[in-house]
Amino acid sequence: MRVSWRPLAALLCWSLLLSCSSEPASAPGYEAPEELGPNAAIIRSPVAESAEEPDTVTTARIEFELVEHVFGEVKEGTIVKHDFAFVNTGKTPLLITKARSTCGCTVPSYPEEPIAPGEGGIVSVAFDTKNKYGRQRKPVTIIANTYPAMTTIYMDGTVINEKK
Repeated sequence: MRVSWRPLAALLCWSLLLSCSSEPASAPGYEAPEELGPNAAIIRSPVAESAEEPDTVTTARIEFELVEHVFGEVKEGTIVKHDFAFVNTGKTPLLITKARSTCGCTVPSYPEEPIAPGEGGIVSVAFDTKNKYGRQRKPVTIIANTYPAMTTIYMDGTVINEKK
């Protein structure tokens, strides 16, 4: 005698469909934005899913006094530091979520609190020239709730080796 599994499989699928809730399930650790704290309300993408054009009018804007620090010539082993001053020229609070460099020799630090429209802040960058020689141009990418979301600043100069 041959048993057909089709009716049993159909019944199982039907019962699973009926047991599903119409409410969206929350993933473990998920919190609604209003429960995440004061910064959650300003972390948003200026590119709305339904909009054809990005919202560039009401976003935060980061404007640096200088996007490149030319440090000239320095001896190998010197740590070159520079503070990049910026202003939020946008209409909403600016929140820097990350600042990263291309290698461990260049270390950025940035304000972690929101910067109000019209207010400013500093992104500090330290470049360690140990084992670096010749022309160096080190980028630091700032990621924030701006449009575009990434802004790059640079440390630029020449590292000389006096041992030669």
